[in-house]
Amino acid sequence: MTERDRFRFEGLTVWKKAVEVGEALLSLADDLEHRRLFKFADQMRGAALSISNNIAEGSGSTSDRDFRRFLDIARRSVFEDANMVTVFCRHGLISSAQRDGLLVALQEEARMLTGFMASLRRRIAARSLALCAFSITIALVVARLLQGV
Repeated sequence: MTERDRFRFEGLTVWKKAVEVGEALLSLADDLEHRRLFKFADQMRGAALSISNNIAEGSGSTSDRDFRRFLDIARRSVFEDANMVTVFCRHGLISSAQRDGLLVALQEEARMLTGFMASLRRRIAARSLALCAFSITIALVVARLLQGV
């Protein structure tokens, strides 16, 4: 596959990090499954994939506003994962060291998503401002033309 044939999300650092975090969480899910904790394993798998899936899905949006909405969903999935990791540790299902490592990675992912969302928000605002300025300019031109009639 050539560079041009790749999907947009594959070039996003925030997606690459989400895949790394997801792989660590999927390993945890596999460990839970080996311990016959199937429900926990299934829940962890879904939430682990949700981060990168929503980034990928949102990258296919035709608008920054829609993309930002998917990034927000991905960010919420980070918090869901952090909650599960914390609860699993409290119940002795994972070690404190595992928890701490996963929480650091999840915090970094949350920061990256927040920054990317802010960047899109600024771009949306700039476009809205430019459109507003253009509309005002058109209105002034029309008003001047009508005055000359």
